[in-house]
Amino acid sequence: MDRTSQQKDTAELDERETHLVRSLKAGDSVAFEQLVREYSGRLLVVAIRFLGQEQDAQDALQDAFLSAFKSISKFEGNSKLSTWLHRIVVNASLMKLRTRKRKPLRPIEDILPQFSDSGGRTASEPLWNVTHDTAVQDRETRNMVRQSISELPDSYRTVLLLRDIEQISTEETAQQMGISIGAVKTRLHRARQALKTLLDPYMQGEI
Repeated sequence: MDRTSQQKDTAELDERETHLVRSLKAGDSVAFEQLVREYSGRLLVVAIRFLGQEQDAQDALQDAFLSAFKSISKFEGNSKLSTWLHRIVVNASLMKLRTRKRKPLRPIEDILPQFSDSGGRTASEPLWNVTHDTAVQDRETRNMVRQSISELPDSYRTVLLLRDIEQISTEETAQQMGISIGAVKTRLHRARQALKTLLDPYMQGEI
């Protein structure tokens, strides 16, 4: 596709989105049905990443769409509609996460790399047989990464998802979680270390 065609397609999408937003602001129920139909699939994936269970994710998604419908009048078009909806779903998922009881998970200290009294690692730094490119493309590896992320304690898993998966800034992550920027950085560092520890056996071909 040449650049002119790409620009034309982008303009058509922008015009279509503008029309959808206008209809939503006018209270058009058909437009709301269209919004749910077009965006529910990709947004459900986001909710599942945070909540794990599909039923909880469906509940969060429903809350998010209701919130979007109620606040659509405040949407000024400074970002794409999909970006605006994405943030609402993330917020709804975090709200759901705060209100539910999760089964006890092992402490983060049990997953972090172990160090001796002298400060060195008790085990040598393992080498991964799976390259980064292979890991990105391999479905089995992606599933293993998702499974390992789900094993992290909530407070660390949420920071990792917000920063590394959803690409939300450190400042906004701190605001959404109600913690300091320093706490976000500390939890993110520990979450990344713990995730690598969980993935080490798989990446070395031991699993």
